[in-house]
Amino acid sequence: MDRKDFTEEIAKFLPQRLRSYFKLLKDEELDKLQEIRLRVNRPLNLILGDRDLFLGKDGLHTDPFRGEIIKRDDLGQAILFLSNHSIYALKEELRQGFITIPGGHRVGFVGSGIIKAGKIDQIKDFSGINFRITREIKGCANPVIPQLIKASGDIHHTMIVSPPRCGKTTLLRDIIRQLSNGWSGFSGLKVGVVDERSELAGSFQGIPHHDLGVRTDVLDHCPKSTGMYLLIRSMSPQVIATDEIGSAEDVAAIQEAVRAGIRLIVTVHGSNLRELMDRPILKELLTSKIFTRYVLLSNRNGAGTIEGVYDQDLTKIFKVGPAVKERFRYG
Repeated sequence: MDRKDFTEEIAKFLPQRLRSYFKLLKDEELDKLQEIRLRVNRPLNLILGDRDLFLGKDGLHTDPFRGEIIKRDDLGQAILFLSNHSIYALKEELRQGFITIPGGHRVGFVGSGIIKAGKIDQIKDFSGINFRITREIKGCANPVIPQLIKASGDIHHTMIVSPPRCGKTTLLRDIIRQLSNGWSGFSGLKVGVVDERSELAGSFQGIPHHDLGVRTDVLDHCPKSTGMYLLIRSMSPQVIATDEIGSAEDVAAIQEAVRAGIRLIVTVHGSNLRELMDRPILKELLTSKIFTRYVLLSNRNGAGTIEGVYDQDLTKIFKVGPAVKERFRYG
């Protein structure tokens, strides 16, 4: 993220007294910024790539005691800016624990949950905010794209497996863009995206911020299973893509899409493929061998390290070399 984007998309939502601190960051540090964490009575915490740092009056430090302490008033001011001075307007979004701001960045909240009918109705007494900075890395899917295309030109049902903060959403975003746009020798496909958390497209007021390609239709802020059914019925997609599957309803919708002849590109949280077999809902997908390609990510060489591509038998068919890992990892 460059300084102009930071000023226009992030800084205006930060507490006023803290904005000057961010002017101390160098351009290369801003470019690596992934998270800004504000915790009441705790130091201002930044994640830059794989570095966990603290920001104070004299810059960045590894020592938390040199970071600026966040006050409750700071948090209250940030919430007013994020809600445009009307916290009630955010009530529906806060039930999920986060909102999406212009630029597609995600802001998470913690505090005291108010439970109704067994579900969180709202959050009050906020104690922490996390700004998660989203970014596009066009070309990061280049190493794996050839492995997702069959000799016939058809697409493999593909599952991206990754621990948190290892680049799965960034990779999925670029796969969608490339399949949608096409390239020499490959005609672009109609791609339907169910973006439940507004992270893939970074939509704001329904308009995607990120480039997902010229043939992509985005259903924003909609539950994955419901969204997949809607796309099947109304948009005739050739490919459906969605992030972080895991429920029985998701699996049922995936099976319906497969029966309709639609290709699937999805992501799931996991550290390895065998781990997925310990989760009954995902085990059903693996044992049925619906997915014929699995892309495994890690942060072994930095977030976004592509460990390999596997087939339906969980046999590695493609290993990304160190040079490619270094080139396409981010953070």
